[in-house]
Amino acid sequence: MSTLRTWCTFKLPGRFTATRLISSAHSVSVNNILACVKIPKHFCAESERIQRHSKPGNMAESTESPAVMNGSSASVGPDYCEIIVVRHGETPWNVQGKVQGQLDVELNEVGREQAVSVAERLAKEFKISVIYSSDLKRALETAQTIANRCGGLKVIEDPELRERHLGDLQGLVFREAAKVCPIAYQAFLSGKTDQDIPGGGESLDQLYRRCTSALQRIARKHIGERIVVVTHGGVIRTLYQRACPNKKPEGFLKSGFGGDSTSG
Repeated sequence: MSTLRTWCTFKLPGRFTATRLISSAHSVSVNNILACVKIPKHFCAESERIQRHSKPGNMAESTESPAVMNGSSASVGPDYCEIIVVRHGETPWNVQGKVQGQLDVELNEVGREQAVSVAERLAKEFKISVIYSSDLKRALETAQTIANRCGGLKVIEDPELRERHLGDLQGLVFREAAKVCPIAYQAFLSGKTDQDIPGGGESLDQLYRRCTSALQRIARKHIGERIVVVTHGGVIRTLYQRACPNKKPEGFLKSGFGGDSTSG
């Protein structure tokens, strides 16, 4: 049975900051990631202007979260919301290298095994109050598997947690996209954060505003609780970029969570 490959912890002493990435010894495709996010009460209540690039001074010193690193189900403090972020399991399109974006693709059997593995670990190590999920099938099925293993928790669908919309690239095999849709392909590779993708695709800035705002909105409703958010690779990568605005994604975040052929 598949298990987690990457565990990513985040801690928020006022602003998103990340601790570190940890890879397990298990040989599993890059399709699940957990991140622990602690959002203080005063931060949730702020009407903060979300910016893509923060000044170095805004980042607090990174520290490991004992509850996450030790697998503890310790209670959450009364002044913050703790969010465990999970990527959906593998889909047939992940295997085929097809760009999913916001197209609604179901999990394959490997993805379902991964969802069960994540669910079992969460049920064993954490006390969770509620689960939020992207409304796309691959995320929602992962969320429902977790909910069932954690005592029949409620799953709340939230379209703001969807993967990045990739416009005309959606449905294409990524390695063929340059020939089929060269304009959209170049827009995707441009590196410009305000560059949207032809065909209704989002820019990185739009994705950033959407998913970080969603996380804050959810956190405001659950101060003093530990919850799970099931979402997509591009969203998780964006949260990491907010956590570490001056650090480039490494390892799996760089290669597998960019909203590309292996993501979504």
